[in-house]
Amino acid sequence: MQEEKVKCDVLCIGGGIAGLMAAIKAADTGVEVVVVEKSNTLRSGAGGMGNDHFQCYIPEIHGDFDTFWRELFYGQMVGFFQQLDTDYIRYWFENSFDIVKLWNSWGIPMTYQGRYEFAGHGFPGKQLNHLKYSGMNQKPVLTREAKKRGVKIINRVMGVDILKNEEGRAIGAIGLCTREDKIYVFEAAGVILSTGNCSRIYPSVTPGADNNRAFPLSNSGDGRAMAYRAGAELKNLELVHRHAGPKYFARCGQATWVGVLRDRNGNAVGPWASRPDKTYGDMATEVSKTIFEEYRKSGKGPVYMDMTGITEEDLAYMVHFMKNEGNDSILNHMAGEGLDLGKAAVEFQTFEMQVDGGVKADCRGETAVKGLYAAGDDVSGTISHAAVFGWSAGENAATYASSVKAKDIETSRTFIEEKKDFIDSIKTRKNGATWRETLSGLQQVMVDYCGAVRSSVLLEAGLDLVRRLKKKARASLTAENPHDLMNCLQVLNQIDIGELVLISALDRRETRALHVRTDYTFNDPLLGNKIHLIRQVDGQPVTAWIPVNR
Repeated sequence: MQEEKVKCDVLCIGGGIAGLMAAIKAADTGVEVVVVEKSNTLRSGAGGMGNDHFQCYIPEIHGDFDTFWRELFYGQMVGFFQQLDTDYIRYWFENSFDIVKLWNSWGIPMTYQGRYEFAGHGFPGKQLNHLKYSGMNQKPVLTREAKKRGVKIINRVMGVDILKNEEGRAIGAIGLCTREDKIYVFEAAGVILSTGNCSRIYPSVTPGADNNRAFPLSNSGDGRAMAYRAGAELKNLELVHRHAGPKYFARCGQATWVGVLRDRNGNAVGPWASRPDKTYGDMATEVSKTIFEEYRKSGKGPVYMDMTGITEEDLAYMVHFMKNEGNDSILNHMAGEGLDLGKAAVEFQTFEMQVDGGVKADCRGETAVKGLYAAGDDVSGTISHAAVFGWSAGENAATYASSVKAKDIETSRTFIEEKKDFIDSIKTRKNGATWRETLSGLQQVMVDYCGAVRSSVLLEAGLDLVRRLKKKARASLTAENPHDLMNCLQVLNQIDIGELVLISALDRRETRALHVRTDYTFNDPLLGNKIHLIRQVDGQPVTAWIPVNR
């Protein structure tokens, strides 16, 4: 394979929200920055088609920060917030308004009709922290800002593995071109992982269409897998989350719908909404993502998002923000079918499981590997989380890169050649398994043995199967072209993450959120303020528990 060497001070692997924010901030300090993106930064990542909610604190809206903080932390902290240190969350919200002002100045509209508008993801009468903004073109804007600062963007290149020197410091990475028979070797003093979340290790809600998902297919857990192989710590991989939305149409945006969740008889399924309300929506989807499954399994029937009674003003409001979060397709479909959105009741369902945990990184973006940083969905979070911590990681990686002497990448030549030989074996193999059937096998194992119901017996059996699959895949995967080759490396990353999820689920001997153990049915309060870690030590996965700073 052709090899191309690229040198820079800071390398950002992944050009989503976090990666571009990191690149912009790093370039502002004067260092040389390269972004490598598996897709195209103009529309890549979970925020590629837009977004309409940005979690933040704005003084003129929320008043005193400590009062805001107490309400946020003690009143509404749920889900992945429980995995994060208090100082980490405070840093996030204390710096969020700076990003709001910055984005607005760049041309991403952060106000609605001239004002800061907060709505969605909140209980009636309670403090709201989700700013409504028009993020349809956020990725083109961020791409433009990066290029203005001289950031070199290399699209259609997948990050494969982190390169380290004999001291264990990150000094670069290997990349694979997804369009040509070409390998990239990147030499950098600081490396930032920002490759997105981990999608597709569980089957989609429509098995015949695996690409029908709430998140991009390119979000395949690459950053988590690279970080683990490099020796970084991963956290809470066994804690999964699920999203909800229109049935058979897996797309984010549940809080943008202005309606009431009702059963087929017209009864509200939750106590928080009785009529459409654009400010609060219906929090039943937030409190119980699985309510739709529960109704179906119990025989109560389907649950609908009912917009009946919505005002024309609120309908226009909803449509505006649905378009800005990239939900044009369902609007176009309903219009084509002659359905009046303002009078519709759209059946909702729960989507597939997503891996919630990620790389353990602090406020500075630093991981357990010197010179390796992580931000965005590689860590956990939302659009604003990605923006704030991408900005922080970029600044700190640039400072670090300016303080160290770049190491000659040729000290990693043996590792590079071994990786090239492995990749070459996949693309030159005449007969073998395709990435599609391999991924299908992984998905089947994960949903059957580490899905909605878990136990030591199921998890141990699933772990055996995934390890067999891993061994077979590495020996038999074949690719006909560079795009297939990328997918082969993706599925190997997904298998690695699947194995780590199973190991972590075995080690968490309790039931917590959607991690439901039939052999440990209680929620262990002693684990409530702890983070579950897994890392590679001497080639083997090792787990540990550390306290969360409260």
